[in-house]
Amino acid sequence: MADAKPTVFSIPVQRAFADALAAGLIARYADGALGLAQGLIILPSNRARSAVQAAFVRAGGSGLLMPRLAVIGDADLDESVALALDPIDESDGIPPAIDALKRRLMLAGLIEKQNPAGEEPITGAAAFQLAEGLGRVIDQLHYEEVVPARLADIESALGDLAGHWQASWRRLSLLVDRWPKLLAATGHIDRADRRNRLLGRVTKGWRVAPPARFVVAAGVTTAAPAIARLLRTVADLADGMVVLPGLDLGMATEEWDALGSVKADPEKPHAEQFGERPLETHPQYHLKLLLGRMGVSREEVQPWDATSPFDGPDARAPFTSLLFAPAAYTARWQQAGDLGPGIAGVTAAVFADDGQEAQGIALMMRHALETPARTAALVTPDRALATRVAAALARWDISVDDSAGQPLGQTPPGALLLALAEFAAAFDPVRLVALLGHPLVRAGEARLGWLDQVRRLDLVLRGPGLVPGWEGVAARIVERAADPKARGHGEATLIAEWWADVAAGLGAALVPFAAGAAAPPPVLLGALQAALGWLTDEGAWTGHAGRALSELFDRWALAKGDGPALVAPADFPAMLTDLLSGESVRPPYGGHPRLFIWGLLEARLQRADVMILGGLDEGRWPQQQSPDPWLAPGIRRMLGLAAPERQQGAAAHDFAGAFAARKVVVTRAMRCGGDPAVASRFWLRLAALAGELPEARLDGESVAVLAAVLDVPPGPIVPAQMPQPQPPAEARPGQISVTGVDLLAKDPYGFYAGRILRLSVLDPLRAGPDPRWLGTRVHAFLEAWQLAGATPEALEIELGRLLDDPALDALARAFWFPRIEPALRWAAERVWAARAEGREPIATEVTGVHELAGIRLSGKADRIDRLADGSLAIVDYKTGAAPSGSAAFDGLDNQLGLLGLLAEMGKVDGVAAGPINALEYWSLKADRAKGSDGSISPTHGSRRKLKTAEEAVARAYDAFAELTAAYLLGDGVFAPGDNAKRFTDYDQLMRRDEWFGRGNDLGGDAA
Repeated sequence: MADAKPTVFSIPVQRAFADALAAGLIARYADGALGLAQGLIILPSNRARSAVQAAFVRAGGSGLLMPRLAVIGDADLDESVALALDPIDESDGIPPAIDALKRRLMLAGLIEKQNPAGEEPITGAAAFQLAEGLGRVIDQLHYEEVVPARLADIESALGDLAGHWQASWRRLSLLVDRWPKLLAATGHIDRADRRNRLLGRVTKGWRVAPPARFVVAAGVTTAAPAIARLLRTVADLADGMVVLPGLDLGMATEEWDALGSVKADPEKPHAEQFGERPLETHPQYHLKLLLGRMGVSREEVQPWDATSPFDGPDARAPFTSLLFAPAAYTARWQQAGDLGPGIAGVTAAVFADDGQEAQGIALMMRHALETPARTAALVTPDRALATRVAAALARWDISVDDSAGQPLGQTPPGALLLALAEFAAAFDPVRLVALLGHPLVRAGEARLGWLDQVRRLDLVLRGPGLVPGWEGVAARIVERAADPKARGHGEATLIAEWWADVAAGLGAALVPFAAGAAAPPPVLLGALQAALGWLTDEGAWTGHAGRALSELFDRWALAKGDGPALVAPADFPAMLTDLLSGESVRPPYGGHPRLFIWGLLEARLQRADVMILGGLDEGRWPQQQSPDPWLAPGIRRMLGLAAPERQQGAAAHDFAGAFAARKVVVTRAMRCGGDPAVASRFWLRLAALAGELPEARLDGESVAVLAAVLDVPPGPIVPAQMPQPQPPAEARPGQISVTGVDLLAKDPYGFYAGRILRLSVLDPLRAGPDPRWLGTRVHAFLEAWQLAGATPEALEIELGRLLDDPALDALARAFWFPRIEPALRWAAERVWAARAEGREPIATEVTGVHELAGIRLSGKADRIDRLADGSLAIVDYKTGAAPSGSAAFDGLDNQLGLLGLLAEMGKVDGVAAGPINALEYWSLKADRAKGSDGSISPTHGSRRKLKTAEEAVARAYDAFAELTAAYLLGDGVFAPGDNAKRFTDYDQLMRRDEWFGRGNDLGGDAA
């Protein structure tokens, strides 16, 4: 057999591989209904098997029995090896393959325990994450059949590497040396090792006793030595053949040689000797490597004669070959001649962003349905684009299966698990509300009532000063329920019992996380499992994704004590995210029969009438390669392992296969994820060779334009005009606060929305303290200090209480407190210095009320001092900037003047009437210009337009009288004021962006 001429064919790239294969085999072997049934076809993946089955159905019609189809796995080892080649007796001693999750956990535990001398240990979640890369290295060593002795030969070359690569190699050598013994103790072997052994057994058996039936190895491009030996054995069989996809038989010999020389012997898989570094990014390189390892020259490969109705134009093959010519031979592009036949049927669409790209692709796929029997497929490695296209098609009730699957972490059960883990690791009110409102939580009849309670909890938790944790939420509910005047009082009284049940159920389940100490991963996983069951009434484990998640939990449980010994709760969410992102959930079949979404692996050997190649931006197609954390590129080459660039070559081969279809649309986006995107290298080559491609159109309209205007309402857009509400007299309030007067002066519309429409702004829902609460807390600090006598001892006590306030998070303690403490000490020193001059604080946080000109005026003073001459000083604390010096004169800052007016009239609680001699803002922030930790800004003075406090009080009263006469007692229009130049709480309500900056056209309906 060794001297027999190998039988190797190649189906040209423009042919629909599966259909051409089926047509050719039917022509060769269909001797009656049972002729094909006697044969065996070896395929690279389960998806390829489905494609070939469908091709036989299309080509053979009824009454035809198909050959036996067997799958031998793919290059990435993502598919389990299903050797249905021959009845195999498992008693020959080949152990079973170890479960992938158990192996990763065992490797993580090994990484924790085995550390080279002088190296920092790797523990917990970091060990688990590195275990995935270690597993890939072990698989690649099996894949290339690198014996352990080869590792020792590398030691002499380490001196040329950076220190971190040397440390990584020392750790890797230690782990690879000790892994086989640890694995053997379980009675299992690595999956890659088992595949090699099974393939080797079949190869050896067929060489001794060739099968009596015909055998075809079709579509296999994996260059693994074990597979190369099997393919050579098949090619040498009397009734066997190997059929390769898209081998470029027309490539010039010098270009073929430029890919890199390969000298191989099937019996000696490591005999390759490379002169220059091979061109692994070329789409033909992995096929050349496979032929070299098979011991077959390109001249021995025969073209496949059979065709199919789904083939692309014959001119596409030489065009594709020219498109991917090595860089040294791209000068031939200038002598290419007329390329029109090669790109016939190819159009392009460039979209503004990836959202519009998804819309445009969905439009093209929907349009394909208007032609009876036409099929369309999106081919892309970008899973985000695939998800968006499926969602865009759903708007027309078109369901499309993404055959590449969806990461388990992006399915509803997986997303809920990750949200639960993040919440358990760091209690956060935002995460809490999002978690309790997840669609899977309390799904069913009880969900509406549950959501009502979640909305009430949302309102109660909003507002400053929330103490993190279960106790903090309970305290907030009790506090709001006890205060009838508090915002959210009614909601708090309705959720008290409900929250107690949530804390008893969910909180109790998450106790291992609440402890904060590192714990064994199974303990943390068990806590999440119990919490997930409580939240969903076990509904998280139902459905396709739920069962996959349940199986993952079961596999982890079967791993028992394997894995890192302890993991910090804060690191566990990242560990889960990493695990779930590697688990793909493929939907059950049932999507549209004529529309498909394929990943690159799924698109191999398949073809639709319209092939849409989406996501042709660099980093999306080809995808960005992650560096190997264990092996330096130089070491990989010395070991004979594939360079990461070889994946780009495989992506280029996938592009060429899809691009050679009859009707092709290539798409890209100018922006991806909000950032500018760079066109893919494939797109740039295509543009350089073929020039500007015809624009993709639907019924004469540009697809890019249609996608951009799809959600734009018809007709001209008429922007709203500036609002000018003019409520009736009975709707205008008869009372106003001193801060309300300032708001009315600066922004009448803001006063209208807040005081008349009573549209209060929702407090933020956040974990840490917000700026408003920080300001409120500073006022409370100063009030407590002054009530305690404003002594140095009281200052230190209150500073300690402020630092230990449970509502302060770590960020506030680290950054905000060190900035505010000097300002508070500065304020205390100013008070003590003023005391020495006869100035004494007499009231803090006191309220004044009085009716002026028919309007009830109220206000609260932060502090009132009695000066040595018996007059009064009004002080207001500011944790931000104080109003400008001219604001009081301009009638925009009236707060202190009106408080002075109330105090002067004796209308402030507990303060006897007296003349006003000072109106001061105390800014509790560093004044870099003066080198001070704070500053005092009076509203009057020799350098101000208002010279005395008496003038400031009079000006404030005049402003109050003018404003109330116009807006509260008159019929003034509450139009946005100068404050509209800045962002406010009511920008959306006033539709600010539509009218701002349009000149003096301020007309509008009063409302």
